[in-house]
Amino acid sequence: MADPETGLRARLIDVGVDLVNTEGVQALTLREIARRAGVSHGAPRRHFPTHLELLSAIARRGFTDLAGRAAEVRGDGAADPREQLAALGRVYLDFALTHRGMHELMFRHDLLESGHLGLRETSLPLFTLLVDLVGRARPDVDAALVAGSLLANLHGIAQLWTWGSLPLATGADDVVPLLRTALDAHLGPGGR
Repeated sequence: MADPETGLRARLIDVGVDLVNTEGVQALTLREIARRAGVSHGAPRRHFPTHLELLSAIARRGFTDLAGRAAEVRGDGAADPREQLAALGRVYLDFALTHRGMHELMFRHDLLESGHLGLRETSLPLFTLLVDLVGRARPDVDAALVAGSLLANLHGIAQLWTWGSLPLATGADDVVPLLRTALDAHLGPGGR
């Protein structure tokens, strides 16, 4: 028989994930999550002493989802590192554009307690993978700095695309050419 307290904890996170994906970060109040979970507004505090801890648990689900998608496209990791970076970039941009609220929450360290609930343990492996692939593609550079710059570039593409700025400015109707250009800028020109 399932523990009702464990079930409530999972339900609160599930409700938060749904809420951030449908209504955005601003909707993630303890009161609204509790209301949608069908519990009193004080009930979440039994599992999440602070609002930050609940937000971190919700963001962890986002990182777990993104990591799963990354693992699917990476396969056995034997493909060319640049090809793997292109595939990961497409996954990242797709996730950012289709899960806008979750994507925003995941990278809002001002809202999160990344040391709690395994959030760092869920988010850092994705960056470590990016660093590894950049290092394999460009052994002549500081892979962590280039990976950080590439991540910032992809994040900016996602945000500016979401706001409508990049389609307007570039005339592009898809983010793939922007991804290829970002990879060229960070890794040097590559094949198409």
